[in-house]
Amino acid sequence: MLAGETPAVHMTAPAFVYVLGSVSGADRRTYVGWSVDIDQRLVTHNAGLGARSTRGRLWVLLYAERYPTRREAMSREVFLKRDRRFRAALAKLL
Repeated sequence: MLAGETPAVHMTAPAFVYVLGSVSGADRRTYVGWSVDIDQRLVTHNAGLGARSTRGRLWVLLYAERYPTRREAMSREVFLKRDRRFRAALAKLL
């Protein structure tokens, strides 16, 4: 939360759901997450400071959606994590 913001204002800030992709030889992987700043989040993942499952790989942004609130973005993230067919189709773009 930024200085001077109330919790209610912070929770209603726009948020993004994103899908990252990585290739290592024949191994293609995707990662689904959410963030208020996709560019900074991608830098964090590529620096090895993101989620444990993303460490040690080079990631590229494959897909993103914008939502008016964090709650909506988090809900969509859960759905996309379970949508294997969608993620497999995105992995083919790598």
